[in-house]
Amino acid sequence: MITKSKNLLFLFATLFLLLLGIQVYFMYKTYQVKERDIYRSVDEGLSKYADKLENIHDAKEMKSDSLQQIIIKYYNKEISQKEFIHHFIEDRKASRERLSSYIDSRLKKDGYKISARIQYTSIIHLPDSTKLITHPIIIFETKDKVKKPKITSTGTWRTSSTKEVKGEETTNERETFFVKSQTDFEVKNIKSLVFKELTLLIICCIILLGSVLLLYIFTIKNLIIQQKQVEVLHTVVDNISHEFKTPIATLKIACKTLKKGFNQETLPLIDRQITRLENLMLQLHKDEIPDEMVAVQPEDWNFFIQDLAFTYPQIGFQFENNISESLPLDKNLMETVIKNLCENSIKYGASAVQVNTNTHNQNLEIEVSDNGHGMESKELTNIFEKFYRIQSNNIHNSKGLGLGLYFVKKIITNYHGKVDVSSKPGAGSTFKITIPYES
Repeated sequence: MITKSKNLLFLFATLFLLLLGIQVYFMYKTYQVKERDIYRSVDEGLSKYADKLENIHDAKEMKSDSLQQIIIKYYNKEISQKEFIHHFIEDRKASRERLSSYIDSRLKKDGYKISARIQYTSIIHLPDSTKLITHPIIIFETKDKVKKPKITSTGTWRTSSTKEVKGEETTNERETFFVKSQTDFEVKNIKSLVFKELTLLIICCIILLGSVLLLYIFTIKNLIIQQKQVEVLHTVVDNISHEFKTPIATLKIACKTLKKGFNQETLPLIDRQITRLENLMLQLHKDEIPDEMVAVQPEDWNFFIQDLAFTYPQIGFQFENNISESLPLDKNLMETVIKNLCENSIKYGASAVQVNTNTHNQNLEIEVSDNGHGMESKELTNIFEKFYRIQSNNIHNSKGLGLGLYFVKKIITNYHGKVDVSSKPGAGSTFKITIPYES
C-alpha cells in the first residue's frame, strides 16, 4: 500500500511538472507572439515617418537647397562639416516633429514608451568612392535614448544629378552619391505591456494548475481517511479475533468439566465468558454499543484470574487484590490488559505468574511478573509494536500474531497511563502499569 502510494505520488508529480512545463512553454510562446505584434505595429507606424524623413525628393521638407546640392557643396568643400550636419538636422525639422507627435500619440493611446533613432551611417561619392562622413549622423532621436534596439532596419538609396562643366567644350558630369540609413527603436515597457495583455490567460493557467493540485490533495486526503478507516477496521477485527480465543478455550474446558461431573463454580464461569463474547460481538456493531461504560468492580479482578487459572490449570497463578472500590475504568478493557499480560507470560515459558492490583492517589497500579524466558534489553522498546514477535535465530518460538502487548499499550495510552518493563534472559519479566482515574 505504501509502495503504491509512493508510486502514485511520483506519477502525479511527474504529470504535474509536465503540465506545468507545457503551460510555461505555451505562455512563453504567447509572450513572444504578443511582443512581435507590438513591435510590428510600432515598426509599421515609424516606417512611414522615417521614409518621409529620409526622402530626398520631398520638396516640402527643404527650405533652401536640396539634399543633393548640400551633399555636393560639402563634397566640393564649399561648406564645413558643421554646416553640412546643420542642414541635415534643420531640413528635416517638420518630419521630426510629426515623428515625435506619432510617438507621443502611441504613448497616450496604447501606453507604448517608444525610443527611436534615425541616422545616416554612410555617404559615399560613387565616382571616386570618397566617404563624406566618418561617423553616423543622427537626424532624429527621442529624449529617452535607445539602449538596446529591438528592431534595426537599414536603407540604401542613390542620389544623382548632372552638372555642366565649361571649357573648350561644354560637357555634362553626373554627380552620384550612395547613402545608407539606419533606424533603431525599442519599446521600453514591452514586458509590462505584454503581461498586461496576458493577465487573463495567466490567471486562467494558475486556476487550472491550482485546481488540479487541489483535486489531487483532496483525493489524497480522502484516500488517507479511507486508509485510516480500513486500518481501524483491521485493528477491530484483529482485536476481536484475538479476544475470542480465551472465552472459546474457556468454554471448551468448561464443557468438558461439565461432562465429567457437575461443578457449582463452572456455571458462573460459563456465564461470564458468554457475556464477554456478547460484548466482543457488540464491538463489531458499534451502533448497538450502549453509551454507559461497565465500571470494573473489586470482585471482577478475582474473576479475571480465576478464569485464567481455569483455562491454564498447569500454570501457578498467585493473585493479590488490594482494590476495594469500583473504578471508573472499562471492565472489558481491564480484563484485556490482565489477560494479555498473563497469556504473554505463559506463551514465553512461564510456569508461575504473580499478579498484584492496588490503588494509590487515584492511580490504578497493576504488576504482572513471571518466571519465563525473559527478554534482552534491546527487545523492550519493540514488544509493544503491532505484529512484533520476539525471534530467536529468525525462528518464532511461540504462536501468535504479536497483538497482545500492542492492545495493552493502546488501552493504557488511551487512559493516559504508562507501562514499565523490566526483564532479563532466563530471569523472567515484570510489567508495572499505572493508570490515573477520577472518582
